[in-house]
Amino acid sequence: MPLDPRLPVVIGGGQVSHRAASVDDALSPVELMAEAVRRAATDAGLGAVPNPDSIRVVEFLSWRYRDPARYLAEALGVTTRQTASSTSGGNSPQSLVNRTAGEIQRGELDLVVLAGAEAWRTRMRARRAGTPLPWPVAPTDLVPDAILGDPLKMSLDGEIDRGVIQPIQVYPIFETAIRAAAGRTPSEQQAVAGALWARFSDVAAANPAAWSRTARTAEEITTPGPTNRMIGSPYPKLMNSNNDVDQGAAIIMCSVETAQRLGVPRDRWVFLHAGTDCHEHTYVSHRWSFDRTPAVEAGGRVALELAGIGIDDVELVDLYSCFPSAVQLGANSLGLSLDRQLTRTGGLTFAGGPWNNYVMHAMATMVGDARERPGAFGLVWANGGFVTKHAFGVYSTEPPAEGYRSAEPQAEIDALPRRELAAPAEAAGSARIEGYTVMHDRDGEPEQALASCLIADGRRAWGTSADRDTTRALLEGEWVGRTVELTPEGDLRV
Repeated sequence: MPLDPRLPVVIGGGQVSHRAASVDDALSPVELMAEAVRRAATDAGLGAVPNPDSIRVVEFLSWRYRDPARYLAEALGVTTRQTASSTSGGNSPQSLVNRTAGEIQRGELDLVVLAGAEAWRTRMRARRAGTPLPWPVAPTDLVPDAILGDPLKMSLDGEIDRGVIQPIQVYPIFETAIRAAAGRTPSEQQAVAGALWARFSDVAAANPAAWSRTARTAEEITTPGPTNRMIGSPYPKLMNSNNDVDQGAAIIMCSVETAQRLGVPRDRWVFLHAGTDCHEHTYVSHRWSFDRTPAVEAGGRVALELAGIGIDDVELVDLYSCFPSAVQLGANSLGLSLDRQLTRTGGLTFAGGPWNNYVMHAMATMVGDARERPGAFGLVWANGGFVTKHAFGVYSTEPPAEGYRSAEPQAEIDALPRRELAAPAEAAGSARIEGYTVMHDRDGEPEQALASCLIADGRRAWGTSADRDTTRALLEGEWVGRTVELTPEGDLRV
């Protein structure tokens, strides 16, 4: 049966991990992307990078090019009729692919280059040394032709006021809620998370594109020490995303007829069967609980339904993996055992966590793995924010019978129950802890306690404390479910 000429297909993926000896031989984000695109073209069996209809770049933090796709086109020596940038979030790479697949299928585009990179390691080294970087400074009036994606403000004003603004604070809080819901003790939960992360490090050790290729034991990962300082309990450094990397990744997508015209061998084609995009209740304070992610449940379920398969039909899985709690939430919501191989790359701690662009690496890896298992289905879950923004993609070398299909099940998620945030003065009095962490300073000393609490009327309140006795108390035993006192200023008293 002949293929629909408008079917979207991924024809190539490329990745770069560049370990510069110094700032002098470092690659800029555009140079990293350009090399990744060239590798993607080679992966597709092309002699050179063809002129794309659109170049789409994942928003990055290392440098402000304003319109990075334009600089990338110049570096590649190609012309394009559209330059585009994504909005922020780790969901962006898969969201871009979902959007691009739909535009290709509708005949709006024929060939698209998608890329992203971070040179955060070099940026930080240069800053510490006081060395200026010789990267181009974009004029202030330079803008891309399009901004793709919906921006979301990630923190509620009440969260910002209490200082609850960073992933390294929030994901450990999720971890404590997960362990309490599972009925595990802190030591039992740490063993589960450590074993999970050890399996991820094993995958990274075998991944030639990974940043860290050293396999770690669960004990190495969970035990604080001079090179593995505690950051936000119960997570030492090796249980956090590693953004201290210089990495780039890219994929090339086109229509079936374009792949045929370019002479891309059929065994290089990987089809996107389905894609979904959605988000949880935007602000953490409004989530009903911290041990479930209903939007992951809905987005994953719908993506699989559109592909005409179930979760047991999926052989290849890459779950977003900035912290162990994210993987546990994703796996539980999708009906996946933690004992399965849940990463194709090794995750953001070991394979590398280049801010918004990790999933571009995951997709490039998935393309290669899918080719090695013809007919197998692969599932990618991308996440942005505090397990907030989600994008799913279902991949296979076999073409979809009904074409690429997509959906955004947001109305279903928006109708779910939510909590309101009580102001500190309103929450004063007794409260019950539902999740917590203790942040540590760079010397590994406890510095600040953060606790999400529920008050009598069901609203959520944040309690914080820098009191030495309080921070040390919360490092002993289990505090989820215990009653504490909140002052009118929001201070936590145990």
